[in-house]
Amino acid sequence: MDFAAIRIASREIWLARMGAIFAVLLAALLAGGALAQDSATPREARYGDDNIAVELLADGAPRAGQEWMLALRFLPSSEEWHGYWSNPGDAGQGMQLQLDLPEGWEMGTPLYPVPETLVQQLPNSAIMNHIYKGPHTVLVPVNVPDDAVIDGLPQVTGHVEYLACTDKICVPQDAVLSAGQGGDFARWRAEIAPLLDATGTFEISGGILRISVPLPESVALAKPHLFVSQTGLVQYAAAQTFRRTGDALVVEMPLDQYGTGEAEAVSGILGFDAKTGVRFEAVQGDVPTGGELIAGPVGLETPPLWTLILGALIGGLILNIMPCVFPILSLKALSLARAGGSEASDEHRARSEGLAYTAGVVLACVALGGIMLALRAAGEQVGWAFQLQEPSVVIALLVLAAVITANFAGLFELPSVDTGNGAGRGAFATGLLAAVAATPCTGPFMAAALGAALLLPTPLALMLFAMLGLGLALPFLLIGFVPALRRMLPKPGAWMDRFRKIMAIPMGLTTLALIWLTVQLGGKGFALFALVMLFGVLLALAVVGRLQKAGKMAWPAFGLVAAPFLIFGAFALPYSYEAGGGASASESLLSPRSFSRDALAEARASGKPVFVWFTADWCVTCKVNESVAIEREATHDAFEQAGVIAMVGDWTVRDEEITGFLNEQGAAGVPLYLWYEPGEEGEQLPQVLTPDMLTERASRGRR
Repeated sequence: MDFAAIRIASREIWLARMGAIFAVLLAALLAGGALAQDSATPREARYGDDNIAVELLADGAPRAGQEWMLALRFLPSSEEWHGYWSNPGDAGQGMQLQLDLPEGWEMGTPLYPVPETLVQQLPNSAIMNHIYKGPHTVLVPVNVPDDAVIDGLPQVTGHVEYLACTDKICVPQDAVLSAGQGGDFARWRAEIAPLLDATGTFEISGGILRISVPLPESVALAKPHLFVSQTGLVQYAAAQTFRRTGDALVVEMPLDQYGTGEAEAVSGILGFDAKTGVRFEAVQGDVPTGGELIAGPVGLETPPLWTLILGALIGGLILNIMPCVFPILSLKALSLARAGGSEASDEHRARSEGLAYTAGVVLACVALGGIMLALRAAGEQVGWAFQLQEPSVVIALLVLAAVITANFAGLFELPSVDTGNGAGRGAFATGLLAAVAATPCTGPFMAAALGAALLLPTPLALMLFAMLGLGLALPFLLIGFVPALRRMLPKPGAWMDRFRKIMAIPMGLTTLALIWLTVQLGGKGFALFALVMLFGVLLALAVVGRLQKAGKMAWPAFGLVAAPFLIFGAFALPYSYEAGGGASASESLLSPRSFSRDALAEARASGKPVFVWFTADWCVTCKVNESVAIEREATHDAFEQAGVIAMVGDWTVRDEEITGFLNEQGAAGVPLYLWYEPGEEGEQLPQVLTPDMLTERASRGRR
């Protein structure tokens, strides 16, 4: 079960829900507003309490300066009737109480037991109410002044309105109250959810309410549920996710899509099970991330740690042959070739390069993962490959790719890139670049590991990122330490210079791809200024190359030539940047709708199959999948015959709604493919699509 699966499916269903609430309120208003009467006006019961009777009881005589407790005891006439909590949920009505107290006496906030949840299925969604079945008691504290003159039990009267419902009908109830003595106050106090001593924190981001409840780790949670007092803030029927981080319980739930999405404070009841729980209060503040998942949607359950470690390792290993890694294979291929000797003199160098390359890859993966976790802890909605959503990072990668292309082409010599002379230093730099450029997409086995990394404590999450880097570096590491593998490589020789120049071609293609991505991220003007700056850098490198060939000091000339262009870029690029300015609605054979939660709910409510894919212009794997399986005439025809609704989420530029949805699916990045059969939960398809996978899905629906 996922958050989106139980959202209100369409505005029509939302209107039906509002209609149910309106009908309840109308039933109460038809008889007049009893609560609108002034407290001095004599009251009478207008509806009666035949279905759920109520009586007002006092816990002995009050004492000056102390809290005095009253109780409203509700007694249904049969098992079919139920009452409501103060926040009734998607429909219903909370209790409205007025008491006639002596002057200076004040009625406090009524105290409730832990309510139950009542879920009712609509055709394409569900609604939830917060109810009480059977006899139940609401305690009402009264603050007695220090100077109160008390002679026995004072006369306290009042009036209460509430709602009594069955599965089929709802009727308003009311009663005139007069406090009497009696009742089992000890038991009733024990049934009330106690208030936690410590105050929690909450934050709202990406359509999700996250609350940190200060709850000792030793407290058992058999079937937790969070009841929020504030009406219209969250989706009551949506799945709630619970994670433990030490003595804090972090609860996540989606916001009500028709609410304001804002709150100054959040309070309510945390139910441990159907009968026990605690009251909590929370203020705006930082909410911990990660933690052990103890309850929530099935799709977000954390697999055993050893499977996550193995998945990260294998996922990193597979990245070596994934399309998103191909542009940087030239760097690795050149390094492998230079480590190809089998003589004893090469042994130490091969191992040093293997370790240095591995260190660079692992360090880059851990650093990227750590930055992502830190940004998420600060409230940012980011995912894996977030760096390619940042224009400044893309510009830096563009310059770096162009510099490496120029170096491979022989325009100049840069010892820090592995040319065989720098040994470990060059291999380390190659490893850093390989990890940064090779991890924008998630491949097989990686998805579960990276998705779990968003849920686990930070040390375990960083360990998964390290294992991902180790998997990516493993082939080169093995070649460095296994002579038999090195003997399988070509012997170093004059051919390597030609090979290096040939390898400038894929790096040049990477540079062109980054130029295109620059246009998509910031617009044509932004890309033009980036090219001007890049031209200056390449011009400076050409000057360096000529001086190097003449045997003269070269690098001071680079600073003199490149400085004006770099200064120009520093001022012009921020000025010309336009978020998503170059991105245009890409033409697709499937004519997809743009993804949003509302659009997905509407599509699923249509009763037709729905295919949703999440992509990004910088994700090479995504583009390959689209050309192989999505953008095909056969797929278009199959979708048209089956009535499949196609929907695409473009994550090229950061989008908090898409990031939040990816997180809910347990995905840390793109690609992500979801298939919804009518009336069923979404199914995640593999991250590498075969040509006939989608056509077979559509044909199966027709059968």
